[in-house]
Amino acid sequence: MKTISEQRPSPIAGTWYDGRPKHLAEQVDRFIDQASFSQLPGDVLAVIAPHAGHRFSGPVAGYAFAAVRGAKPDLVAVVSPMHQAFFDPFITSAHKAYQTPLGAIPIDEDSVDRVDEMLTEDLGIGLARVAEDPEHSLEIELPFLQRALASEFRLLPVMVRAQDERALRALGRALAQIMKDKKYLLVASTDLSHFYPQDQARAFDAEMLRQVEAFSPQGVLETERSGKGFACGHAALAAVLWAARELGGDTVKVLNYATSGDVTGDYASVVGYGAAVVLKTG
Repeated sequence: MKTISEQRPSPIAGTWYDGRPKHLAEQVDRFIDQASFSQLPGDVLAVIAPHAGHRFSGPVAGYAFAAVRGAKPDLVAVVSPMHQAFFDPFITSAHKAYQTPLGAIPIDEDSVDRVDEMLTEDLGIGLARVAEDPEHSLEIELPFLQRALASEFRLLPVMVRAQDERALRALGRALAQIMKDKKYLLVASTDLSHFYPQDQARAFDAEMLRQVEAFSPQGVLETERSGKGFACGHAALAAVLWAARELGGDTVKVLNYATSGDVTGDYASVVGYGAAVVLKTG
């Protein structure tokens, strides 16, 4: 039997983002430094960030993480899609930590166990634990968190295959229960439309971002179902919006939007990226 290593080794460092610690730190800091927006009218409960290679989506992701720069959460839940060949509805890591070139981030195993228990009680299915997954969409956010946050934190990683509203609401409830008594941050990892011409992509993405800014997880799911807009992490996004609602969030603000074409100059087939925050203003 193969022994599972304590740390999940990064399968994407050096390809999806710079594998050299100093260069990675400098690049991520630059993305965050270059983000500029007016003061936010409340406390940030959650951020929504893209998950392409840093070269492509890093300038947009910088806006999301600039909004939490200097924050000191104890627990960060990163909720992402699962693009790889693991088909359980909800998936987490079998390792005890995620490794990036900037260091190891410990997984909060108590929180993972509690989410697993709550999902199992509610749905009859829990969190499947997998080892050495190649999923990029969760890991790609970690260097941003490592550079933006001012405290050491523990990670609650959840990768989502479920698509139905009942299951996603249950995940949102479980996340809210875990977070409510902690200093926390929620992160929804999602890109927007994929491989449409720029003008068409911008129209699709504008509709999806309207639903996000309306704080409508149901609208996010319906927009995807109806083909009026797309987000590859729409299920993860909806779950985080439901969690943030239960935690008292009342406002969503989109901070930045761009496409891969804005980086490459190729507008024939682009991927959309958005950055947003969920706020508690009351």
